[in-house]
Amino acid sequence: MPTVTPEPVTRLIEAFSQLPGIGPKTASRLTFYLLRRPAEQALALAEALKELKQKVVFCTECFNITEASPCAVCRDGGRDRTTICVVEEPLDVLAIDRTGEYRGLYHVLHGALSPVEGIGPDELRINELVARAKAGAIQEVLLATNPNLEGEATAMYIARLLQPLQVRVTRLARGLPVGGDLEYADTITLSRALQGRQEM
Repeated sequence: MPTVTPEPVTRLIEAFSQLPGIGPKTASRLTFYLLRRPAEQALALAEALKELKQKVVFCTECFNITEASPCAVCRDGGRDRTTICVVEEPLDVLAIDRTGEYRGLYHVLHGALSPVEGIGPDELRINELVARAKAGAIQEVLLATNPNLEGEATAMYIARLLQPLQVRVTRLARGLPVGGDLEYADTITLSRALQGRQEM
């Protein structure tokens, strides 16, 4: 029996379905939305995707995404070149830099250790981080991996590797979110908040 949906529509639905957080229904909605829009909008999206793959590369120093390597952060002479903030993904660089509180360099791992998913140290940019710590005038490595099982395991693994290098290894503080209620906080978050308390 012939299929009701044309092949290009089916292919685009399948392509959208492969993106994280997009199921078959959302993929179908996106596809049919693009069908209803002017051709220029769909072509602009196609061109943006093409340029994404052709023009965006990884920085040879920090492995963040960039159009020119080294990236703008690594080229910035006003940055503190003695500190490296280690993050899991390029999106984490954006989040931390947006605060305006951190003015050092970055190192993007492109994931976290996860034996279940087959991600070991060789699949991440850990060796490159150790090489940067050995080669430069790095005094502090701030581990800003996610506060979950994989992020904690990754941070502990990196801390062990950096220990012999006489580099100060720090971790992002954890605690209560601004605007949160104590009664809704889990015990681990409350424990971390108590351990990290500060003078007023």
